[in-house]
Amino acid sequence: MTQRMLKLLPLAIAAALASGAACADAGHDEEGFHGYLRAGSGTSSGHGPQACYGLGGNTMKYRLGNECDAYFEGGYTKEVAKSADGVSFVATLWGTEYNSGSDFGDAKLGLAKAYVEAKGLDFLSGGVAWIGKRYYYRPDIHMLDLQYINLNGTGGGIDGVKAGPGKFSYAVFKDNDSNIINPQTGLVTNTNAAIRQNFIYEGLPVNPGGSIDVATSLITAQGDGRHGGWQLTVLHKQDKVLGGGNTFGVQYGVGAGTGIGVGNDRMGAAGSTLLNSDVKRSRIFDDLVVQPTPEFSMEFVALAQHDRSDATGSTTWTTLGARPAYALNNHFKLQFELGTHRVTQPGADTLRLTKLTFAPTITAGKGYWDRPELRAYITYGKWNDAARGAVNANNNSGPVFGSNTSGTSAGLQVEAWF
Repeated sequence: MTQRMLKLLPLAIAAALASGAACADAGHDEEGFHGYLRAGSGTSSGHGPQACYGLGGNTMKYRLGNECDAYFEGGYTKEVAKSADGVSFVATLWGTEYNSGSDFGDAKLGLAKAYVEAKGLDFLSGGVAWIGKRYYYRPDIHMLDLQYINLNGTGGGIDGVKAGPGKFSYAVFKDNDSNIINPQTGLVTNTNAAIRQNFIYEGLPVNPGGSIDVATSLITAQGDGRHGGWQLTVLHKQDKVLGGGNTFGVQYGVGAGTGIGVGNDRMGAAGSTLLNSDVKRSRIFDDLVVQPTPEFSMEFVALAQHDRSDATGSTTWTTLGARPAYALNNHFKLQFELGTHRVTQPGADTLRLTKLTFAPTITAGKGYWDRPELRAYITYGKWNDAARGAVNANNNSGPVFGSNTSGTSAGLQVEAWF
């Protein structure tokens, strides 16, 4: 980020406060023990471990009956001190464990959250101050497991300060906080580190039941010959759409602000600081979840993402998908998921992949978001000749499909949040 951009930050803050332009919910943890779990097992027509169907790269795959990994995150949030004037200090510790296969095995337990919040401070107008490592702002398209913006990291800031019709948040993070060391001399030769500033404002009303949120990242690289970047995300959220809601998003990122190099799908946090300003990403999407009757629910997504750089040219990923579900009673539903991908890339044929899943499910309730869910599933994938290499390369059990252009998998899975 240039010095000129740094000088403009106070003006940007003032403009956001004055206009009521948009901060998003930073995702505060509620007191008690909470977490998320997915695990299961399966097999496929390619034999051996369960197979999953995706194109990899800068794309994501549809999740239902198509997750070959095991993942847990969970922890505890507790008030650790409260002053006489009512200010509360709340601490959160949260662990994670992940394995790319169906068995957790000897996967190491990591620490994803370790932070303290100060709540009830009069001078923050209802806002919260915090410092530590945390999940910050990471809304997603659930059926794609696409966190289209992810501001997780280690840092500190203020959240939810009332400003106009909405709330303003500011945070500063240290990303990629590591040095590059010469293996022969043991000397530090450079650093990947970057300082990231996030500005978020949420809740600007624009129509009945609809509001706009805006989140931006300004990234300053600290290494020699390294580059910063920025990203801007604008979301329109509409409530009460056939018993559900709709999110329409537009995103644009440059350099380290594209998210490339940090999960590739996640814009917001600093990606690779090797990326210059010729690397750009634009994304537009619509994510709709409806529940028109107690028994019927569905999620629908449409997305287009364009990546370009001087070195690799332009790549475009487009996808359409739907997950309808019908509850036969309070604790049993039938779910289907259909998703199709198309990837264009310079000097190569277009990649195409379609995935279809049927999943009878034991569930905690009829609603789309009711969890836990205990699923049995059968999944069918179909891809074109151009996509054979990508599908084999991004299958956790290896290139078991060989020259085939279709495959089938079946298994069991639990998904729970609590």
